[in-house]
Amino acid sequence: MRLSAHELHDLHELTMSCVNSITNMACFINQAQDPQLKSLLQRHFPHHIQDYNIKVDLLQKAGVSTLHFSAPQMQQVNINQPTNLQPVTPRTDVQQFNDREITTAYLLTLKRAGREYAWSAMECSNPEIRSFLENAFQMSSHHAFEVWQYMVQKGYYPVEAADQSSLNLYGRVYQPVPNAQQISMM
Repeated sequence: MRLSAHELHDLHELTMSCVNSITNMACFINQAQDPQLKSLLQRHFPHHIQDYNIKVDLLQKAGVSTLHFSAPQMQQVNINQPTNLQPVTPRTDVQQFNDREITTAYLLTLKRAGREYAWSAMECSNPEIRSFLENAFQMSSHHAFEVWQYMVQKGYYPVEAADQSSLNLYGRVYQPVPNAQQISMM
């Protein structure tokens, strides 16, 4: 199956984004001070290289890949940790990133990539590329969750529970559809 013009453009943009992600991750791995962060980046790095190589294969073979992508497995984590949020001020003279800057840059890259993968998958007519993009979105989502959890643990990202009055308000606003079982049988 041939690529449509917008599929080719999307693959190009996503591949260029991978070049940026891989280059940044290589730098981040070398600059990370916390062994836990360095390990996280090292575990994610091969997945990003695999993702890039599949895109290159798709571009070189006009949408037919011989490579298969496997998204990493999501780990269950505890999100009920209290946040001890650390203050931050942008630095204007940087020779080396600190761990907070590394995780912030990586998380924002993963979020942006995830949106682009999801959007591209919705527009894709090639079933193989669509499936690849859906898996790549899932990889970005899982990696972002792991990075976010690390950031919460280190006090780099705020987490606070919704207040009960807001929960009650929204709980009253939406009501179930009566007889949903009967409607679904129609």
